[in-house]
Amino acid sequence: MSLMETENHTTVTEFIILGLTDNPTLCAIFFVIFLGVYVATIVGNISIIILIQSSPQLHTPMYLFLSHLAFVDIGYSTSVTPIMLMSFLREKTAIPVTGCIAQLGSDVTFGTTECFLLATMAYDRYVAICSPLLYSTQMSPVVCFLLLGASYLGGCMNASSFTGCLMNLSFCGPNKINHFFCDLFPLLKLSCGHVYLAEISPAISSASVLISTLFTITVSYRYILHSILRMRSTEGRKKAFSTCTSHLTAVTLFYGTVLFVYVMPKSSYSADQVKVASVIYTVVVPMLNPLIYSLRNKEVKKAMRKLMARTHWFS
Repeated sequence: MSLMETENHTTVTEFIILGLTDNPTLCAIFFVIFLGVYVATIVGNISIIILIQSSPQLHTPMYLFLSHLAFVDIGYSTSVTPIMLMSFLREKTAIPVTGCIAQLGSDVTFGTTECFLLATMAYDRYVAICSPLLYSTQMSPVVCFLLLGASYLGGCMNASSFTGCLMNLSFCGPNKINHFFCDLFPLLKLSCGHVYLAEISPAISSASVLISTLFTITVSYRYILHSILRMRSTEGRKKAFSTCTSHLTAVTLFYGTVLFVYVMPKSSYSADQVKVASVIYTVVVPMLNPLIYSLRNKEVKKAMRKLMARTHWFS
């Protein structure tokens, strides 16, 4: 049962995930597509992690951050995709209230950590291109450890603002979530209490994350572009641009869809548009990141060829 009777009202004990569609044909098609996307996400990101760990030439801060981005992408996709796949196979996909809040917390943790990691990677490129002589000092192992720790800590702190507010809300009415995972706004619509504080706290926390990380990325690339344009060597400019294009592509895809969902006025788009944008940044982008960084990066492709040759030699 999804409802539990108490003395004065009915309390919701589980939510029903409506998913992307209720059309049986589309459900079958989407299940195959998104199962393939999820498998590609897991295989691609694990491959990136293994490649970086096993290739000494990739043991640099830039690829250290990339390996953690791959790990976060695995967690990000895993926090959402399995529930979505279940909704394609079942007519009714139920999830306990505590499980729903936990899923939201996991999603926000990995999503926020990805924001901080993308900002950290932009800062890394800034130091490498604008202050190459100071790179080994400014991006020392201790600094990298602190930046990574701050990224994960920021993710956990932002998630706590979401889950903490939801834990204090009561749900005693409809229990159907018009989404493919437990997102904040659909959950707030189902609450039977006052949601003002539950809206404000996560909004302030998330806005702080988005503004600070976007500011870091924008300022970093402003100085990077200025330094590249001052280079006299055409080859040097091409090399500098090549180390940034992959990161800029990942930033554009991720932030573009996140800003669409969480910043634009809710009256300007439909629930279906929100679902499509959410699919892109929670499911598709984690799959694309390994491709973006491997296909457009000469060092990664070179390390991949060496690893394949070494594996073939031992086999």
